[in-house]
Amino acid sequence: MSTHQVVYLVFGIVLAIALVFDLGLLSKKNQTITIKQALYQTFFWVGLALLFFVFMWIQGPALATENTETTATGIAATGSQLALEFLSAYLMEWSLSIDNIFVFILIFSAFSVKEIHYPRVLLIGILMAIVFRVAFITIGVALVARFSWILYLFGVFLLYTGYKMFTANEEQEFDPHDSKVYRFLKKFLPLVNHDGNGKYIIRVKEKPAYTTLFVVVVLLAAIDLVFALDSIPAVMGISKDPLVIYTSNIFAVLGLRSLFFLLRGAVTKFEYLQQGIAMVLIFIGVKMLGEHYLNQWMSKSTQVFLSLGVILVCISGSVFYSIFVNKKGTPKDVNDGSL
Repeated sequence: MSTHQVVYLVFGIVLAIALVFDLGLLSKKNQTITIKQALYQTFFWVGLALLFFVFMWIQGPALATENTETTATGIAATGSQLALEFLSAYLMEWSLSIDNIFVFILIFSAFSVKEIHYPRVLLIGILMAIVFRVAFITIGVALVARFSWILYLFGVFLLYTGYKMFTANEEQEFDPHDSKVYRFLKKFLPLVNHDGNGKYIIRVKEKPAYTTLFVVVVLLAAIDLVFALDSIPAVMGISKDPLVIYTSNIFAVLGLRSLFFLLRGAVTKFEYLQQGIAMVLIFIGVKMLGEHYLNQWMSKSTQVFLSLGVILVCISGSVFYSIFVNKKGTPKDVNDGSL
């Protein structure tokens, strides 16, 4: 068994144990999650990702020895580089997850989901999102391996997405009831306007009907897939190794549920986080477009450290600036009668 296969196996085992632990000990059905519990769960998932980073670093020499698969530029990554690429990609995905939370809050509010149903609905939606992401990543990796020029399309797409995100009008708010996914479900499925006392499918006049919880689960998975259209190309701009792309995505998405409960009351305070994420996307897009020339005067290791530094500076800078602006009292209070 190769070292890459061992790392995949360890990742799968750790993930399975972690899910059992999270579901069996940290989460109870129809029970609200407190800020304290959410904090513990966030530490748990982030700590697990960091331990996996250390494991990849320790396995670095063996990974480097057998790493005969080269990137699209023909440069193979060493084991320590893969570990750093994983950390950079994880931080990138984790920061994008914070942006997801605001949309999740809108979805729960639009369909009046009771708080006791939040944990299970989020869990099912996130597990569905992981399945979709794995499929999306597999297709993307296969396409890049066969047509390396697709990376340039990804770069252009990230530049466009970053620009649109940076200049987005704050008044443009997502309405779940106007989404194409909801309209599709409403057109082809019999929907009921209640949660069925925690059920996803009920029977009305001996026929199946789908509750608001079912709709919310589908919307969560669909919205995460939309976010994946930005995040997965961005991760490919950091690393071309499937091991890094798969593991960083799955770790970040699994930690999204605890992050939701931790930040749902404060995520709207990070007013400039979107601009910080946009700058990261623009940087990675430029890096992907100029990678051929960048490789001629900068080593792969230096590029990895550069990406990691830019991600840390942009995300932390946008968060701290948002906090500073809020302390100055610039944003209006939420209770201004607009809701």
